[in-house]
Amino acid sequence: MGIERRRIVIVLFEGIDLLDVTGPPEVFSLARRESPDAAGYDVVLAAETLDPVRTGAGVRVLPDVTFTSMARRSIDTLVVPGAVEVDGDGRVHPLIDPAVVARVRQLARRTRRITSVCVGAHILAAAGLLDGKRATTHWSTAQQLAADHPEIDVDADPIFIRDGDVWTGAGISSCLDLSLALIADDLGEDVALRVARQLVMYLKRPSGQSQFSVPLEQVATTRRIEDLRHFILRNIGARLTVADLAAAAHISDRQLTRIFKNELGTTPYAYVESVRVETARQRLESTDDTLDRVATTCGLGSVDTLVRAFRRRLDVTPTEYRRRFRTVPDSGAHGIPDPD
Repeated sequence: MGIERRRIVIVLFEGIDLLDVTGPPEVFSLARRESPDAAGYDVVLAAETLDPVRTGAGVRVLPDVTFTSMARRSIDTLVVPGAVEVDGDGRVHPLIDPAVVARVRQLARRTRRITSVCVGAHILAAAGLLDGKRATTHWSTAQQLAADHPEIDVDADPIFIRDGDVWTGAGISSCLDLSLALIADDLGEDVALRVARQLVMYLKRPSGQSQFSVPLEQVATTRRIEDLRHFILRNIGARLTVADLAAAAHISDRQLTRIFKNELGTTPYAYVESVRVETARQRLESTDDTLDRVATTCGLGSVDTLVRAFRRRLDVTPTEYRRRFRTVPDSGAHGIPDPD
């Protein structure tokens, strides 16, 4: 008898985000190719009827099964995507259909693992499946989720969060990261990394990586600023004063400060510190470096400076951050305590 396959059910409804529907099946299908001897996945699309469902992109998708037929079958993983509407003022609002909420609540009773992608978290919340849990959603609706459901610990920063058997993802593309994390949970990190390579993705972004990664969040509008940003990243462990940056750009200190204010809306010092903190975050998540080495490598100089920068920008200490988002086995080598 063959290995029993895991049933992944993706919930369909009108206006749903297309990538939320098509992304996970692609990831799960590659897991079978990369690990043919392991239990694979059967991905099915479920809707109220078998009629085509129109996505937010205008593409119609055909369901495989109805909600009614799935209500009597066991489900390994339930994936709840999201849908949004934009009002006249350009504000984004999640679509929450009470009928879909009721179906999700019903299917959840027969499900081992429940997930949402993007604003699908609002549907899980309305179904009572996030009560007392920590969860994320797309940054544009996180404030609404927290206001509508004070019983949920909403964290708008990570790309996905796991709380027990409930997983929530952030932006639309995070469905790929979330699917990789589910594969790692089922089949191991090595399989997830091989799948990521096939997808030509950044190798498995950790759950705690911010939706607002510093190297990506600021969009430069001039070549000079773009060159300066690359210079900062290449020399992050070195001294980077205003004079150093101005010399690298062959401009005056005053002109450098004016360019940063106009182009990035910040000061050179604040921008450099934000990049140092982002680099430190990544090292705390993915390496076993001591806090002293992290501080030195990222140009923050000392553990005291590292701690102050983290508290100022993230409202957490480096040790707390590592404990929360660490993605490598803990060998105990990082044991320099945070200063009081």
